[in-house]
Amino acid sequence: MLGIQIKFTSKIEEFVAHDGFKMSYGKQALGNEFFIQNTDILLEHGFGELEIKVQPWGNTVCFFPVSENSDLPFDIFAASFYLLTRYEEYLPHVKDEAGRFPVSESLAFKESFLKTPVVDIWAQKFKQVLRQKFPEMEFKKIEFQVESIFAVEHGFVFNNKGIIRSMVGWGNDLVKLHFHRFFDRIKSWMKIKKDPFDVFDDLVSLIKKHSLSTIFMFKVADFTLYDRNINYNRIPYRSNIKFVSDYAKIGLLLGHYSSQTLKILKKEKFRLENIIHYPLENVLNASYDLGIPEHFNTLAELEFENDYSMGYPDDLGFRAGTCSSYLFYDINMEITSPLQIHPYIFNSNVGKKYSSEELKKEIVKIHERVKNVGGTFRAIFKNEDFSEYYNNKRYYSLLKQIHEIE
Repeated sequence: MLGIQIKFTSKIEEFVAHDGFKMSYGKQALGNEFFIQNTDILLEHGFGELEIKVQPWGNTVCFFPVSENSDLPFDIFAASFYLLTRYEEYLPHVKDEAGRFPVSESLAFKESFLKTPVVDIWAQKFKQVLRQKFPEMEFKKIEFQVESIFAVEHGFVFNNKGIIRSMVGWGNDLVKLHFHRFFDRIKSWMKIKKDPFDVFDDLVSLIKKHSLSTIFMFKVADFTLYDRNINYNRIPYRSNIKFVSDYAKIGLLLGHYSSQTLKILKKEKFRLENIIHYPLENVLNASYDLGIPEHFNTLAELEFENDYSMGYPDDLGFRAGTCSSYLFYDINMEITSPLQIHPYIFNSNVGKKYSSEELKKEIVKIHERVKNVGGTFRAIFKNEDFSEYYNNKRYYSLLKQIHEIE
């Protein structure tokens, strides 16, 4: 986040002899260096219950306080570690109805800093204090970015579903008196009207016009009770994937079972690679438990490079306290993974919780906070959000608001 090159030493004589910028992290300062007093958290093996007291630090909050001898009022490394590793998700906790870690169990939610990128703010305040101590120190400039992810579970709503599924859907429309859908279904089958969920031409046009940074995550799971996506062998679905891959990055949207089983995940990865004809690097778990740390270790084992699942599907905010990408760390194994975690802030599922005006106002506030720290505002949409069967004007408006385009 600060973009400074560092060198570590545990030799006191080497540290004392160094005449450049230096900082110590321990129980007491060794001289006139920049000193951060530590807590014991980063020295421990594994994890355990922690007593956490959140306190103010200027215009933000912090925790793990230390004595006044420290140049910072808290152990910034331990606090950042706690949030970035998702330490609290290793601990026993109540799960939601989908078996996930609920936002209501998080420290950030309980202490009302969920919608603030505290780790990035700490880094910026840390930089300011360092500059006061070392005015000549140079820092890398970081640029604000925006990225949208489109999760494609249902590539079509009417077409390419097979005779049985299509007839069942047709019958349901009649029974429920959904005559508009009933006739739209027939028009789609007869190619008179485009399938309402097939919005890829429109999205790609917007991407090309404004050079938007986007990733499309496609689901290619087997049909099950939980996964009701289009069969990956359907030619129109494969054609849409190939078409989109010419203009945006592609990734795998995990199915219910691939989020739990290595063998199934490996099979789905192979399927999508066979369609796009290049190694798959990106993955999104949009709906299921993140399974920390085992699931992330599995992704690394299968050579995924980028995961975009670090966020709450049902609330706005910063699950890991940051809007910056970072390498996953496994507390159990005490190793840093090569897997890059790219946190998201907004999932279109939260549209159910907010009115359009409320959601716009919340996004304006969070957008500004991310911009102030030079982070990345990452949002997740579904392709059906932009169909006529959803409030597509609302989601096009949100997409444009987030990317700051007209």
